[in-house]
Amino acid sequence: MRHDESVPPTPRRPKPAAAAALTVLCLGIGLSGCGGDSGAQAQPGKGGDPAPSSAAASAPASPATPSPASTSPAPSKKPASPSPSTPATASGPLSGKTVVIDPGHNPDNHLHTSEINRQVDIGTTHKECDTTGTSTNSGYAEARFTLDVSHRLRTLLQAQGAKVVLTYDDDRAFGPCVDERARIGNKAGADAVVSVHADGSAVGNRGFHVILPASVRGGGADTSKIVGPSRDLGTRIAGLFVRATGSAPSNYIGGNTGLDTRKDLGGLNLSTVPKVFIECGNMRDPKDAALLTSAGWRQKAAQGIADGISSYLNG
Repeated sequence: MRHDESVPPTPRRPKPAAAAALTVLCLGIGLSGCGGDSGAQAQPGKGGDPAPSSAAASAPASPATPSPASTSPAPSKKPASPSPSTPATASGPLSGKTVVIDPGHNPDNHLHTSEINRQVDIGTTHKECDTTGTSTNSGYAEARFTLDVSHRLRTLLQAQGAKVVLTYDDDRAFGPCVDERARIGNKAGADAVVSVHADGSAVGNRGFHVILPASVRGGGADTSKIVGPSRDLGTRIAGLFVRATGSAPSNYIGGNTGLDTRKDLGGLNLSTVPKVFIECGNMRDPKDAALLTSAGWRQKAAQGIADGISSYLNG
């Protein structure tokens, strides 16, 4: 099972997540020393997925931030409404920039199955409003993971002067629906949107991947203006995620590039601003689950995503 609105395609046969895959990512964004591994360069684009673009990541990674002991307590649930914008708390390289963070799913979606199963228009077809997400075998929910990483990411971006908007902040009973998540980013006029997730695949399937919007046009969907910028954003996040976390790109999706392009996700199809999803790891694999349940690793994950956003926005 995967996080998103649809039944996934049959996974590709796992490939070794070797140092060569990390080299491809690092070269793709022009970074040296990325991930700490070296080896012969892999052949990009195998498995039917595009290789990383050659855009250079000219901005340096932002300074590491100590891992907080815990996230702030969740506020009491309120009727569904978008989370308010959080103003920037410091001046810095991202001053004047708006970033929307979209924590995947909602911890209480499972209590509202009729609501989240409601069909919504994603431009080219209709899909479920939202899904429950996955969890580790020990019961750590993806929706809790995504909120935790999103809070850490917000702190890192605010420290660089960005205005940060969350699509929700544990302040509603279910959702938001996938179409509303897209509208929140559009309404904010976001310079970048990142939807945070973790996958739920088979044991042995490991690593992260970044999902990019495909070229889609139909109904209310038209991604023609965001495909290129989103690929740049996603490529930078992928390479800097490797460097911050030490994790390898997915060995089962994306041909070891860490990138996957899809046209079936409403959150991407309906976006009019640069947007990507990141699947930070596979919650159903014990080794990946050990990382995802570690507060220290989640801080590294947030740092890698923040570094990628900063690199993209600083051009």
